[in-house]
Amino acid sequence: MEEFLRIALSFPTVVFSLALGVMVALWLLAALGIFQSEALDGWALPDIDGMEPQGLTAVMMKFGLGGLPLMLVLTLLAFIAWLVSYFADYLLLRHLGSTLLRFPLGAVVLLVAFVAGVLGAGQALRPIRHFLARLAPQAQRSVIGMAATVRSPAVTATGGQATVEDGGAGLILQVRSDREGGFHRGDRVVLLEYLEPDNAYRVVGEDEFHGR
Repeated sequence: MEEFLRIALSFPTVVFSLALGVMVALWLLAALGIFQSEALDGWALPDIDGMEPQGLTAVMMKFGLGGLPLMLVLTLLAFIAWLVSYFADYLLLRHLGSTLLRFPLGAVVLLVAFVAGVLGAGQALRPIRHFLARLAPQAQRSVIGMAATVRSPAVTATGGQATVEDGGAGLILQVRSDREGGFHRGDRVVLLEYLEPDNAYRVVGEDEFHGR
């Protein structure tokens, strides 16, 4: 147990230990209704007019993780990376003691573990992504032609969210747009087409839809 804690709380594994701790805390807050997990999805989207997704968003799209709940992606990514980092430390780094090689090798392990986490999460969640798309309620697919309000910082061809008032609590939907410059938070759009591979909707501006 002592060795387990030493590795879990030492570099580089401690980075992923902290990440896992944060994700567990967020899941607990979400279960208590204090935190809305959908809020993270908006934070992952680009906030610069007319720019393609960068950083975490670009990585998610590249490895087929778009359209999945970000909390689920980050939790699995952190867990896989933690496992890789832990066993790399257990099998290799701990034998180096406090030598000068430990920090640079630890940095390499950190990078390798992160890449392994991204690849592992992509492979593990890709089937779930398609499964969720097939389970998309017909009630949501029937919103074609309804107006929505953009809630994410931006809507581009690869990411975005909008809210549809359905007479209840409202629906938060993934949306996409091919329009140059995209749309921005607060813009009014109309849902034109359901994109099954992305579990999202293609949208156009409300004025454009009505020919104004």
